[in-house]
Amino acid sequence: MERRELGYVAAVEGAEVTVVLGHDVFADVTVGDMVVIVSSRSMVFGLVQSLSTPSPAATVAPGDRHLARVALLGESLGTEETAFVFQRGVSHNPRLGAVVRQTDSADLARIYAKPTKSSVVVGALHQDPDVPAYVIVDDFLGKHFAVLGTTGSGKSCTVAVLLRSVLTAHRNGHIVLLDPHDEYAAAFGDMAEMVTPDTLVLPYWLLDFEEMVQVFCSTGQPYREVEANILKDCVMAAKAEYLRGSGPGGGDEAGLTIDTPIPYRLARVSELLKVGMGKLDKPESSIPYMRLTARIDALRRDRRFSFMFGQLTVEDVMGEVLARYMRLPADGRPMTIFNLAGVPSEIVDVVVSVLCRLIFDFALWTKRGTGVPILLVCEEAHRYVPRDSAVAFGPTRRALSRIAKEGRKYGVSLGLVTQRPSEISETVLSQVNTLFSLRMSNEQDQLFVRRAMPENAAGLLAALPALRTQEAVVVGEGVPVPMRIRLRELAADERPRSDTARFSEVWSGPCNDKNFIADTLERWRRQIR
Repeated sequence: MERRELGYVAAVEGAEVTVVLGHDVFADVTVGDMVVIVSSRSMVFGLVQSLSTPSPAATVAPGDRHLARVALLGESLGTEETAFVFQRGVSHNPRLGAVVRQTDSADLARIYAKPTKSSVVVGALHQDPDVPAYVIVDDFLGKHFAVLGTTGSGKSCTVAVLLRSVLTAHRNGHIVLLDPHDEYAAAFGDMAEMVTPDTLVLPYWLLDFEEMVQVFCSTGQPYREVEANILKDCVMAAKAEYLRGSGPGGGDEAGLTIDTPIPYRLARVSELLKVGMGKLDKPESSIPYMRLTARIDALRRDRRFSFMFGQLTVEDVMGEVLARYMRLPADGRPMTIFNLAGVPSEIVDVVVSVLCRLIFDFALWTKRGTGVPILLVCEEAHRYVPRDSAVAFGPTRRALSRIAKEGRKYGVSLGLVTQRPSEISETVLSQVNTLFSLRMSNEQDQLFVRRAMPENAAGLLAALPALRTQEAVVVGEGVPVPMRIRLRELAADERPRSDTARFSEVWSGPCNDKNFIADTLERWRRQIR
């Protein structure tokens, strides 16, 4: 098989080589092209990552030297006649003067062939649309992944393509998706269990102590610390009372802590606060008790918080809640989408914290070998695990960081989606083994992604600002080889709902319908989305 000759190797430096291009072919070489260097011992493949003319004349001249820097990706050991087996890394570096040739469709098809491990198609190669792009399911899901890109680059569609591809091949999956903008309901339809603020059930007694403090206590010092200590004593007493009255002989209080997810009556906590306040001899000492009591009463009356405080009776529904949210069993709906758009902003961090912590703790306490892997996909991840820990809600950040660091050992995987990779925790992002990088114009974001990349893929990264919508650079263990791909098209009923306003369409005519104003005010006042 004769491949077109492009030039020869003029320099070798680590995993990069410099190629002098021929005068008759330099104009046909572009950044991102795959090239091959054939020797008697191996076929080495690399990606063109930059092109240059060191001393250009005013116009293209025959004496100009044209150079290409090539990042080496992998090799197939043996000659061209040997059975082709592509592997990452290079054991036999090219020699100076070695001929560099252009790859053809057959080479690309063999390099990006369907992996022997379980895999799914998510799109096609940028270099050749006829070559499918695969992701390796176990490595992609089991070792965390991230979808990064600026607003409008197609992040939501990318997430929909990835998850739909996986779920189409694995109908009994278990995926939890946190959706802060109500985008994904339209994309998954009957495949997903939708949880809205109206159907969300997350009893207050599932909160751990840090989350309780966030919900019930004042925001500033000095009252916050005082109120937290008072609240702790009252909740512990209420939990112990519930255990003692939970059945014949009562419950075992030996392992009871403030963080143990045991039901208790909030009304009893209010009673204990009033009892404690009645024992004080100084009026000013009762202020923390009064603040806590007022806050509890306000939350119980607030319709927006009915998912947490609206239950008429206190029952141990923890098993039912976890089974529903983690799709155990899937019952034809292997995904749960939490629509957080209607959750009050002052408590959305607590909701995310509780969900993430429950998923991890459930996996942690499951007997080895009896559990099922869970994938947690977190949209707007920079909100929950920001780089600046001072602006983060501590429990949420710790819950997601714990999943990133330890989740793989217990079957909990993480998918991070963000348009601000430079604002996300570098510690968390460093745990991600597969990166889907979409169009990214911000220089800080590009630098951050470059540092996080686990592969030598500078040539691919150089294309980030110029990627089209639904194009991505993919590197990591979830793909056989780093690649630039075009994600597959989604049908109209598989697309996430876009919130981009259609100005030109709506502004082309007068707004004569005044009914939407009254309807909006009604929904606003009744807190109905």
